[in-house]
Amino acid sequence: MKITFLGTNGWYDTNCGNTICTLIETKTAYIILDAGNGIHKVDRYIKKNLPVYLLLSHFHIDHIEGLHILAKFRFTSLQIIGQTGTKATIKEFLSPKYSIPVGKLPFPCNVSDIQAGWHRSPFNFQAMPLVHASKCFGYRLEIENKIISYCTDTGYCRNSEVLCEKADLIISECAFLSGQQSDAWPHMNPELAAKLAVQSKAKKLALTHFDAALYTTMAKRRQAQALARKIFPKTIVAYDKQNMLI
Repeated sequence: MKITFLGTNGWYDTNCGNTICTLIETKTAYIILDAGNGIHKVDRYIKKNLPVYLLLSHFHIDHIEGLHILAKFRFTSLQIIGQTGTKATIKEFLSPKYSIPVGKLPFPCNVSDIQAGWHRSPFNFQAMPLVHASKCFGYRLEIENKIISYCTDTGYCRNSEVLCEKADLIISECAFLSGQQSDAWPHMNPELAAKLAVQSKAKKLALTHFDAALYTTMAKRRQAQALARKIFPKTIVAYDKQNMLI
């Protein structure tokens, strides 16, 4: 299974990266996690005629702004999956007033609202609400005997531990700098993400979704990696176009 980080910024694009988007390549499908501006690169990596699934965590603009370029792709099919309200949000965001509607894309595209809990179709995954300024889902994917956990735009919470339990890879946000926290606008910092990996007994941790206004250089990301590794040694910081196998 191959993971490619297409966008690793939160909030807005900078020289350090595009806004958040991650691609998972499996034997039977491509799975995209969030649709920030990094999604524009996805056709460089999708080479097989397999269905494509897009899991949205929530509707903040840096997680959905890349949807307006869907018409450039030639997917076999696309299914967009997210919390209640996803259908309505996509219908508005991709309305003729703003972009090309779903029904006029050059490939079949469906949008599905889901509830929190386990889902066996189109693949085995769990969705749970996280702690953020608006409702946000985290995901646990159990595919090809591997567990990938995706927790972005969240503070540390019990649900994040449940989603990440014994994961082969945790993809965690790291919007805040060391020591920073906010009850009003919850996010993770390097130490909290590393604590999550330890508590969950995970195998690997990848930090992404770096706040563009705080992580202004790649050196600051490397500092975050060094701090996290003091707590959880098998930590990496993600950067755009990086890939890894698990």
